[in-house]
Amino acid sequence: MSSATPSRRPWDVHRLPSAEGRNFLVTGGNAGIGYFVAEQLAATGALVVLGSRDPAKADAAIASIRSRVPGAHVRHLRLDLAELTSLKAAVERLDLGHLDAVVHNAGVALDDPPRRETNDGHELMFGTNHLGHFALTQWLAPLLSAAPGARIVTVGSFAARSERLDMADLQSTQDYQPKRTYGRSKLAQMCFAFELERRLRAADSTVLSVVAHPGGALDALTPSRPPIHATTAGERLRSLPAGLLVQGKDAGAWPVVRAVLDSQVRGGQLWGPRVFGLRGTPRSETVPAHMADPAVAADLWTASAELAGTDPHLGFR
Repeated sequence: MSSATPSRRPWDVHRLPSAEGRNFLVTGGNAGIGYFVAEQLAATGALVVLGSRDPAKADAAIASIRSRVPGAHVRHLRLDLAELTSLKAAVERLDLGHLDAVVHNAGVALDDPPRRETNDGHELMFGTNHLGHFALTQWLAPLLSAAPGARIVTVGSFAARSERLDMADLQSTQDYQPKRTYGRSKLAQMCFAFELERRLRAADSTVLSVVAHPGGALDALTPSRPPIHATTAGERLRSLPAGLLVQGKDAGAWPVVRAVLDSQVRGGQLWGPRVFGLRGTPRSETVPAHMADPAVAADLWTASAELAGTDPHLGFR
């Protein structure tokens, strides 16, 4: 007589598992992909902290989430990734005993010159998107290590696929092209996340580092969440043809949410939309070679630690 092992229920983006008692931090959780990540995670019963530098925008996001998720546990943490020296104090204000996941989502995307810098003198997109999250990871390390199987989920971008890092000009001081600089800042984030996973395993840590990306996510295909975001009927109608290839930001959040919650997710994986990496339900993807190059990642790690003034081990020993 044979006994069959019960089959695991397929992942359903509309029926997420309970996460009661768990704590999640979503940087940039007040708008865009980050907002929908926060809204969906709040529906699991977890405490969701929105990391945002703008209290008014965070309050609006919290009100929106609570209007759609009755009893949601959600609050704001003032967090400015462009101000590296402020991050330690920000993490102290979290006032939590453990953190089950951080979603490195917040980002700056500039479309036009001139080149801008943070107060620390770093190019704004590289300094915020990459160095800010790099430094934040150090201060979160004790809280993440205190949780069983905690995750660091880095939100990547399709824009990183066609870019390559220039180690001699990481901050685009010699040749600044906004869209390319943005793509490289996202590539730096993704390279960091894959290198972080290698170092976590070498340190025998229980923390996992995972990368997820939203594919093609358009505002016009995104459901309204006033006052955070509003889509008119005309905009939605005009965007319907694009919906054959891309999707809204609510669906763009699905791979990120799965990377946070799914017990089958493994460190070092890349999650994205199922259809051409642009739309659809989430699946694990092959990691492009240039994102996982250990030599490039090691050089980036050393440079990042020096620029951000952080412990090269980031607190994981």
